[in-house]
Amino acid sequence: MPTPIPAPLPQTCYPAVWLWPGQGLYSGPALGLQPHSGSVWCLVVGVDAPLTIDVGGDRISARTALIPPRVTHHLVMTGPLVSCYLDPASHRSTSCRRQFDNVVHGIGIGHHREDLLLNPPADDSSAVRWLDTAAPSVIHDIDPRIELAAKQIRDDPATVVTAADLAAAAGLSESRFLHLFRAELGTSLRRYRMWCRLLRAGALLAAGHALTTAAVDSGFASPSHLADRFKSTFGLSASRLLATGLQIRVP
Repeated sequence: MPTPIPAPLPQTCYPAVWLWPGQGLYSGPALGLQPHSGSVWCLVVGVDAPLTIDVGGDRISARTALIPPRVTHHLVMTGPLVSCYLDPASHRSTSCRRQFDNVVHGIGIGHHREDLLLNPPADDSSAVRWLDTAAPSVIHDIDPRIELAAKQIRDDPATVVTAADLAAAAGLSESRFLHLFRAELGTSLRRYRMWCRLLRAGALLAAGHALTTAAVDSGFASPSHLADRFKSTFGLSASRLLATGLQIRVP
């Protein structure tokens, strides 16, 4: 008797990524991530069960955790999760940090509205509601010189504007600018530029552009350069993620 062909999964069962200016939201399987270090704040939620985060040999278990930029960690879990990537220059990253009172080994544990975050987004409108719950958009005062530099990078991440040029536009020495940038945003200029380029590449792929075009137009030297930066930032290869049938959404 021939083996029956399984019915296609409902569209909402496939992993999905939503991209907004500066922010990214992933909902889907855990995919066995490798140890990695992100460029921005990452809120991660274990949908059906707690997740485990290994930070330098220290293991933390939680349903919701907020991981700062530049912290090398290994996320260990099975089952579905939601990962929300928050631009450190945005109001949302500040409001999300305020939702955590408990910090263990630098990782925020137990979002104030954790119970509302366990229901993963299924479409564009629910993704926006999930983001608003996780990281409400509120006013956040960033040094206006750094805010302007960050906006310039977000608006045109492919153009290489040197730290010296950004510092001169801000009326600061290069060393003072780089120190202030890291102090205000919690991540380095290089990592912030890389994050903005990754978001731009994702938006171009969602619009139907080929990988080579998306890489070059986002400021990467080649598709392999994009692939290397993707894996070091997210803990898995872009090809493996795309092979899951991932939907890329730009609401």
